[in-house]
Amino acid sequence: MILACQKISKAFGEKIIVTDGSFHIEDHEKCALVGINGAGKSTILKMIIGELPPDGGAVALTKGKTLGYLAQHQDMSGSNSIYEEVRTAKAEIIKTERRLRQMEMEMKHLSGERLDAIMETYNRLMSEFERANGYAYESEITGVLKGLGFTEDEFAKQVETLSGGQKTRVSLGKLLLTRPDILLLDEPTNHLDLNSIAWLETYLLNYPGAVLIVSHDRYFLNRVVTKIIEIENGELMTYSGNYTQYAKKKKMLRDARLKEYLNQQQEIKHQEAVIEKLRSFNREKSIKRAESREKMLEKIKPVEKPAEIHAEIHLTLSPSCTSGNDVLSVEHLGKSFPPHTLFSDVNFEIRRGEHVAVIGDNGTGKTTLLKILNRVLPADEGHFTLGTNVQIGYYDQEHHVLHMDKTIFEEISDDYPSLTNTEIRNMLAAFLFTGDDVFKLIGDLSGGERGRVSLAKLMLSEANFLILDEPTNHLDIVSKEILERALNDYTGTVLYVSHDRYFINQTATRILDLVNQTFVNYIGNYDYYLEKREELTAACTVMQQTGGSAPGYPLTSGMPGKSGSGALSGSTDSLDTSDAAILTGLSGTGARPGISGSKASWQEQKEAQARKRKRQNDLQKTENRIAELEEQDGAIDRLMTQEEVYTNSVRCQELAAEKAKIAQELEELYEKWEELAE
Repeated sequence: MILACQKISKAFGEKIIVTDGSFHIEDHEKCALVGINGAGKSTILKMIIGELPPDGGAVALTKGKTLGYLAQHQDMSGSNSIYEEVRTAKAEIIKTERRLRQMEMEMKHLSGERLDAIMETYNRLMSEFERANGYAYESEITGVLKGLGFTEDEFAKQVETLSGGQKTRVSLGKLLLTRPDILLLDEPTNHLDLNSIAWLETYLLNYPGAVLIVSHDRYFLNRVVTKIIEIENGELMTYSGNYTQYAKKKKMLRDARLKEYLNQQQEIKHQEAVIEKLRSFNREKSIKRAESREKMLEKIKPVEKPAEIHAEIHLTLSPSCTSGNDVLSVEHLGKSFPPHTLFSDVNFEIRRGEHVAVIGDNGTGKTTLLKILNRVLPADEGHFTLGTNVQIGYYDQEHHVLHMDKTIFEEISDDYPSLTNTEIRNMLAAFLFTGDDVFKLIGDLSGGERGRVSLAKLMLSEANFLILDEPTNHLDIVSKEILERALNDYTGTVLYVSHDRYFINQTATRILDLVNQTFVNYIGNYDYYLEKREELTAACTVMQQTGGSAPGYPLTSGMPGKSGSGALSGSTDSLDTSDAAILTGLSGTGARPGISGSKASWQEQKEAQARKRKRQNDLQKTENRIAELEEQDGAIDRLMTQEEVYTNSVRCQELAAEKAKIAQELEELYEKWEELAE
């Protein structure tokens, strides 16, 4: 074990982050810390590194082990270039190398004991240098920078001129190169493109130390981690396996807890009904039975109802009208920011109902394409045409559609006055705005929060063609799943840019990969893209070299069966299918001889229904007989108050005997009623 958090607690005022939470991380283990936004994931990381003290409990790091931490936001300044800044991670190796070179110069002029002494020190330092892979540190730095998406042309850029995302990548590179015994990474895939994320996955899988990751990237977590630590409602729970295995186990546990809770609630209501009925009999023994049941009820330990989950919120996107079959046609489109050409001679079409994901490296022009289609930027060459009745709904990362002086609630209610307060709150809750959060001013929100408001507004629009730029940025996993379901149920057309591979896998029917200044078309989701990428890219290279079609892959303008000068399209005929296995001659397990499984099941159901009806009839008859006897018993009591009866001893004895007989039968009926009521 390298790290242990034991019964840690933390609260900020009335907001409880964690109470008596415990988990541990073994050497070389790859773990993830998951939870909704605001659950306290970053706070736990800060307690581990000592930036925040826990209110209770303890954090223990094994003696002699080193810890490295990547925060979400980096404050990096200075005149260092990117390469120089990352090179500081190898300061000790560089210092050792300088010392070795210095000693080599000194040894040229020494002899005897002084030479022997310095040689001993030299050999020791050389062994340390070699163990630290000192000869390869320059190539290691270059490899990490390129893996994180920096080109050699960018190595000389000063860090103070970089964007926030670029600074985060520089910090991540420095951290990886220091090789601590345990890495704490807070949203490491933010600001990385698909190739960089894939590189980071491989790097972490082969990393010799332990890793604790906070991330909402489900595809990344599936590839890297073997243990999930979840923080929910102040509690920490540990699950073995990757994200998909965790999600299945969590659902099973929640379903089991919910079933246990509902069963207990049903039993409590049943017992309360029995108690009420027994009291209504108003007999000494029935009242005692009721009191006995009440005591048993008080001893029941209540099962806590599982917390409501946001996944139960369903968003519905409904276009106001249906567009024509041809939604978008792009012909010979090109855009450059000299001296860089983003793309040229691009041709593709989008048809009604398609969900098209645009992917590619950072800086290749994905967002620029969306801006051109929304007439925010002009194209340098070519043109595009929208189809009949196409109404665009656009989500951009700069959020031009928001009013800074309005509250979040006003931003929605003013644009959609027909919505009720509950409908608005449900929509905002799906995008993580609850309680008084809905009354925050737009101008006071962070960039991520404004993005969520813009996305919520777009979800309420009646557009039939949604164009989205990184829609899942700043969303937690639950909100992503809500958005995925909404888009999958959407009958309109969607074109979006995203680096979220899990999201693409769930929602895309087609992928446009922006590579080498053109688009390569894949008919399928992200898994299909990975499967066919190398094959199609090789075919594209052959096509460009020969000026013709690559064998087996016809040139298309974005749709199968369309000829033109655009990107490649994978044929749907190449998709693998599984043969259906037809099983015949199987009999139902445990069925009676000569009766098929389905018939036996139907017969058992009929028998169970008959038994239930008989029990209900017997219960009703018992209640009727109890009511009849109690009426007779009450009539006897009234008779015995009459003077002509209570002065007649013989008559009194007859009535007393009859009353005793009634009491005996009632006692038996009460017992029978309880049995039937159960």
